[in-house]
Amino acid sequence: MAKLDERIGFIGGGNMAFAIGSGLVRCAIVKPSQVLVSGPHIENLSRWRELGAVTTDDNCKVLEHTDVVFICVKPHILGQCASQLKYKHVPSAKDASKLIVSVLAGTSLKTLEEKFNFMESWGPKVIRTMPNTSMQVGEGCTVYTGNARATHQDLEKVHIMLNALGLAQQVPEQMIDAVTGLAGCGPAFVYTIIEALADGGVKQGVPRAMALQFAAQTLLGAAKTVLITGKHPAVLRDEVCSPGGSTIVGVHELEKGNLRATLINAVEKATQRSTELGKK
Repeated sequence: MAKLDERIGFIGGGNMAFAIGSGLVRCAIVKPSQVLVSGPHIENLSRWRELGAVTTDDNCKVLEHTDVVFICVKPHILGQCASQLKYKHVPSAKDASKLIVSVLAGTSLKTLEEKFNFMESWGPKVIRTMPNTSMQVGEGCTVYTGNARATHQDLEKVHIMLNALGLAQQVPEQMIDAVTGLAGCGPAFVYTIIEALADGGVKQGVPRAMALQFAAQTLLGAAKTVLITGKHPAVLRDEVCSPGGSTIVGVHELEKGNLRATLINAVEKATQRSTELGKK
């Protein structure tokens, strides 16, 4: 696994930031001492300190003292955050090589360039990403794209970090909102499915803890089967459905309940919401 010498900063120390930061430390991509994190309430950053990272309540310290800066604030406060950084930022030669990495849903490269144009007269180097929280267990799914100033080396650096925490792939920017609806929001959809499967097991007499474990393992096993075999899910489903058996009866109930359409609609609505967030 490749190691990075750069200092990695996080402006915003919430769940997504911690999933990325703790994952990078766990995989030994960076040492804890290379990580600097800021948040408005430093007492809420205790898990970062337990990790060995340095914490602060000053966003500008992160911007000025790290090489790769992950922007992990809520999209609606990006403007306020960038204005504060602009007010306190002291321009330096390091600005030319500094890399801004955004995890903000719906926030375009153009918007990010506008917010951080105080760093360089010809514009900052920006990479837009959309990760998901499964990064915290090394099974994330992340897409990314860079602006015109981001070099191949910058993109490769981000790829090393994100791919160490699961699957990472470079895509055109116009695809990112759709991937947000699918993979960014997808874990929440899957957790709902796991809970529902477990409830079904409990209804039929399986103890709750056992039902949750079996439901989660079943989804994990099915997902691995798709990835490892490369077979279409419909083919794999047919392999499980014996004529006149229990599985096909259950699949029929899923079709009657419009599970397929409901999941398609969920991805569509989540995609639309991601796009709306970027316009606010």
